[in-house]
Amino acid sequence: MEQVAGAEGAELEVWIDQDLCTGDGICAQYAPEVFELDIDGLAYVKSADDELLQGKGATTPVPLPLLTDVIDSAKECPGDCIHVRRVSDRAEVYGPDAE
Repeated sequence: MEQVAGAEGAELEVWIDQDLCTGDGICAQYAPEVFELDIDGLAYVKSADDELLQGKGATTPVPLPLLTDVIDSAKECPGDCIHVRRVSDRAEVYGPDAE
């Protein structure tokens, strides 16, 4: 299994900056359980109960089995708007603000 830098054993969450979202839907293709395009054409994260979370900065946990798909979404996003961070210290491990 591929090691995920900066994320070993950490609980992760993901959020989308809709101000930068281009609506390409790549995230929803990679991880439809986590991301969905809404009627406004922008991507949002979904709760574990499959509810679309439309609040600004809304986060959802990254399920371990979907971690690679979520990371690939962040890497491939043309809007560079997907942020994956550790829950414990809110440090971004993937996305535009990752160090």
